Amino acid sequence: MGVINVSPESFHAGSVYHGEEAVLRAALGMVEAGAALIDVGARSSAPYLETGISEAEETERLVRAVGALVAKLPVPVSADTSRPRVARAALEAGARVVNDVSALAEPALARVVTEHDAALILMAAPGPGRVLDAPVASVTRILTTALAAARAAGVPEERIVLDPGIGFFRDAGVVWHAWDVAVLAGLPALAALGRPLCVGVSRKSFVGAITGRDDPAARLPGSLAATAAAVLGGAALIRAHDVAETVDAVRVAERVRRAAP
Repeated sequence: MGVINVSPESFHAGSVYHGEEAVLRAALGMVEAGAALIDVGARSSAPYLETGISEAEETERLVRAVGALVAKLPVPVSADTSRPRVARAALEAGARVVNDVSALAEPALARVVTEHDAALILMAAPGPGRVLDAPVASVTRILTTALAAARAAGVPEERIVLDPGIGFFRDAGVVWHAWDVAVLAGLPALAALGRPLCVGVSRKSFVGAITGRDDPAARLPGSLAATAAAVLGGAALIRAHDVAETVDAVRVAERVRRAAP
């Protein structure tokens, strides 16, 4: 799942593309390198940055980028948003997936997905009323609740993918990078939820904390190691900035996973 950001606020400047031509060129390169899905984000969701923009600005950015891609890519386009009205506009522009990093903090989002016969990625995230204790147990509870809400809104089971939210639990009572490592190590336990897992580790801050690489631009080797760990843990979809390198890591990890007793 290749990442295209049109949000200058994003934590990794190398993932941000300016102008429709640059967006299309980057997306085509990702598809050629092996991406099966292109995820477009117009508002940074990094929990440790001040990245708020208006709904109107997010809509304008996202619709322009999605519109530049959908007719020219041989793979589906995903809209990375948690706002129902933004999602509706992106789906009407041709997106086929909504990547919600809030675990349906706004339940209306699931109804929008249903109305457009789209697919939905539900990512675990902290939020009001969500109890956080042990990492894997907390993620399991959040995703269980979000999955039930999506089903109740009419999203077909086979169109739902779950994401454990690596990098989003910054104030959970557990040191944030230890939380992320625990969730990554505990991926096999999430198989009990019965849906494929999407994992995003690409250049994230827990990689920087482990490796001492403060600059996201220097975190590719650590990201590839984390990607391999995710695949060995059962991940079905990897969200990545560096598609060609990540595809290689995935292929090796998949071969090892298939050979395991």
